[in-house]
Amino acid sequence: MNTTQSYFLLFFRLLGSLALLMYGMKTMSDALQKMAGPQLRHVLGAMTTNRFTGMLTGMGVTAAVQSSTATTVMTVSFVSAGLLTLAQAISVIMGANIGTTLTAWIMSAGFSFNITDFVYPAFFLAIILIYRKKNRVVGDFLFGIAFMFLGLGTLRQTGIDMNLGENQSVLAFFSSFDPQSFLTTILFLLIGGVLTMCVQSSAAVMAITMILCSSGVLPIYQGIALVMGENIGTTVTSNIVALSAGTQARRAAFAHMFFNLFGVFWILIVFRPFVDFVCGLVGYDVTMTKEGVGETVFLANAAKLSFVLAAFHTCFNLANTGILIWFIPQIEKLVCKVIKSKKTDEEEETRLMYIQSGIIKTPEIAVYQAQKEIALFGTRIQRMFGMVRDLLEERDTDKFSKLYSRIEKYEGISDNMEIEIAKYLEQVGEAHLSDDTKQKIRQMMREISEIESIGDSCYNLARTINRRKQSNKDFTEKQYKELHAMIQLTDDALTQMNRVMTGRREETSINDTFRIEDEINNTRTRLKEENIQAINDHEYDYSVGTMYSDLVSECEKLGDYVVNVVQARLGQ
Repeated sequence: MNTTQSYFLLFFRLLGSLALLMYGMKTMSDALQKMAGPQLRHVLGAMTTNRFTGMLTGMGVTAAVQSSTATTVMTVSFVSAGLLTLAQAISVIMGANIGTTLTAWIMSAGFSFNITDFVYPAFFLAIILIYRKKNRVVGDFLFGIAFMFLGLGTLRQTGIDMNLGENQSVLAFFSSFDPQSFLTTILFLLIGGVLTMCVQSSAAVMAITMILCSSGVLPIYQGIALVMGENIGTTVTSNIVALSAGTQARRAAFAHMFFNLFGVFWILIVFRPFVDFVCGLVGYDVTMTKEGVGETVFLANAAKLSFVLAAFHTCFNLANTGILIWFIPQIEKLVCKVIKSKKTDEEEETRLMYIQSGIIKTPEIAVYQAQKEIALFGTRIQRMFGMVRDLLEERDTDKFSKLYSRIEKYEGISDNMEIEIAKYLEQVGEAHLSDDTKQKIRQMMREISEIESIGDSCYNLARTINRRKQSNKDFTEKQYKELHAMIQLTDDALTQMNRVMTGRREETSINDTFRIEDEINNTRTRLKEENIQAINDHEYDYSVGTMYSDLVSECEKLGDYVVNVVQARLGQ
């Protein structure tokens, strides 16, 4: 095999091992969130009473799921829902930055010895668990760990086989940069940022940096500059993604970027003393040269560089958090000043708020976001029903026409919301999900269908009221009184529905919904009988009686849809 072919093989081994590493981390993270998704959300919601508990919570959750993105997405959703303030969210994001450094320590451990021999039993055990449906998620978790360590082991061996320390062209390239120059540090910082933006994975760039440093090719100062660039690159990506999201998501993404930019700024001021301090902690000799001590001792010293990079990553984020955690109120004011709220009218506010396509989510978190969106859908439908109630009372012709047009717009909005949420759930459903999550998606599909039917009923009520307006005929005082009572019962049903939609399933009951539904049914039956009698007694003509009966029947039908939504939400 000639030299060119061997280089190509090594290059593809490098790419393949990086792909294994990234896939293993994603699989492991997804499996952990399937196992503990709801509990993690409850922890985030409950343990953020102050900036310090928020920071510790973000750190713990991120270390557990190995995904700062997942933690940030959950945090943003709580801010949007009003469960967390932006200040609390910033403290959680600071903790997530510390938690994500565990990844670097795992990778440095993988580079210190050949771990691939230990992954094959994990593969065997994982496949057994996957075929046992009860333990499928645990099997996925083991598969993720095994793939991650297989990728790390292959990366380590690839780095050895590439023999970069003896490659004169590679050595000449890196030695062409003046290690003492501040411009060299800035250049490698930019390279790290651009690489991270291109491959969309700071872990992959960290792995490449460890290979270069451990082989003795890349000096530690340039390697750490690459790590600093990775911290910035990953936040630039999240800010670009958040451009299509809501105001709070963009503020949280900007706060994340500010956190890392500020950290890089002050680290650059004390760069060499700080790096020397970290090297001292790990026991790495910065001054050692191959010529001075020989190749064996030099490579043994260089082998510690993967731990130096991990230690720097941790020390950097710990020190940065230690400084900035005292200035969270000021950071909040800054991000609110930079990212201003968009002034939108009510129609524009009816766009989707929680499931913007730009935000990257894991399936378990995406299901939670969709549930929040459906709850918002229910609230907006009740607002539409309130417009119908106002329409019944409106006497001014111009105001009546404007209100009727607004209801028509809301009917179109409800159709679009159903389609968009359904599309989103279909995309989520294509992922590898737990059985419980699949069941939730089926229930949510039923919920949005029934809520859209409520929107149709509201529009039908408005059309009937408009027909009465165009006929120049009016209901009697008694009819208005009975319609008000029926509409109030229907609104009570919608209120109870939204209470169930926003509450925890185990804390809600369907009994109140059934009680209101029984009242609606009994009122419908009574009013229909009274309506027939009134027409026979010539209290009003048949056309007025028909429109009155249509309104009563539509309210009863709407109540049935409410029961269907509640049953779907409670899994009945």
